[in-house]
Amino acid sequence: MLSVILCGHGRFASGMQEAIEQILGRQEQFLAIDFPAASTTAQLEQQCRDALAQLQNGDGVMFFTDLLGGTPFRVAATLAVQSRNVEVLTGVNLQLALEMLGERDGVSLEDFRRQALDCGRRGLTSLADELQKPRKPRWLEAAAGAEAGI
Repeated sequence: MLSVILCGHGRFASGMQEAIEQILGRQEQFLAIDFPAASTTAQLEQQCRDALAQLQNGDGVMFFTDLLGGTPFRVAATLAVQSRNVEVLTGVNLQLALEMLGERDGVSLEDFRRQALDCGRRGLTSLADELQKPRKPRWLEAAAGAEAGI
């Protein structure tokens, strides 16, 4: 199973982890690392190195980061360049994380990356575009009055 390290500014990572666990339950081979304003790049780098050491099981590690060019991305990119079987995906949102955490078994790191990029492109949409589709999404019926949540 591929491992995932989620890293981002403020409480991005722990907030996403909380939402992921609410929807999917606790995830194996998954760690969240926050980068609060009081932290330093050196501290973040050490946390990411520790997470890599903990999660490297031979299948590969994917960093999910919040912002292209931000400190969490740059730290992850540096570690990926220095390591074997480590990649970085940036611009991650909750929908992508949820879908891709369920797609980690028996897939190569390269295929996982490609699937995640397709998922991200597919996941960015608007209500207007969704309503124009010939087949209406299931959530539309629930939005018309149901109180059930995910």
